[in-house]
Amino acid sequence: MSERGALLFARYAYPPNELGYCGPADAGTLLRTEETAGIERHARRFEGAWCYLELLAETAGLADPLDERVVEAYWIGNELLDRTAPAVLLARLRDRFDGQWGGTWRDAADRALAHHTFQVFDVYPWAGLLRGPARPTALSVLDRCRIRTGVVHSVRGESATVESRPLRWTGTGLAPGPPRRESVRWSTGGRSLIAGLAPGDVVALHWDWVCDVLTPAQTARVESTEARQLTALGLSPGR
Repeated sequence: MSERGALLFARYAYPPNELGYCGPADAGTLLRTEETAGIERHARRFEGAWCYLELLAETAGLADPLDERVVEAYWIGNELLDRTAPAVLLARLRDRFDGQWGGTWRDAADRALAHHTFQVFDVYPWAGLLRGPARPTALSVLDRCRIRTGVVHSVRGESATVESRPLRWTGTGLAPGPPRRESVRWSTGGRSLIAGLAPGDVVALHWDWVCDVLTPAQTARVESTEARQLTALGLSPGR
């Protein structure tokens, strides 16, 4: 098992797990960085994410679904995404998610991608609710559940003020809105999955948590992959 990959998975999976949205109980397991075997056992019980990690690893000829390259591909994006055929991904998803209400993934042969954005915008039902009365709730969930980028403005204790661009509904699609500042966490109870933060850092955000400090290349991949998926789904403005 890759220790670096397990820790990278924990960085991104902890926020929704803590909130009870996905994964097994005891999200604190993901913060116990000295127990990477425990993180691996915990990760295997993420019904959605683990399916993608297994497929990415198989396609790349890697034995470990928590190989750092595999984990990065799913949460951030890298060259491994292009090795997985959409039809193969959809077949795997049918095994896991048939019977689940909502979502557009069953008809997504042209855009299926083994990336978190596909899980958020196609497998979950929220994107389909944007054109109805449930739009405010759907928009909020999509915005928080996706991996989004931001810039650290200030740091105070275990919290930080970060400037990011929330999703907005244009009437025909989704687009980044004006920058806004929000308070997020990067540590809890003295435990964190990153070394620290400083003003000016570009970070990845998932729900109300800082997952990682990003390189320029990683920032570009997060943003371009999301734009690609929204365009393919027909949710770019003007579509």
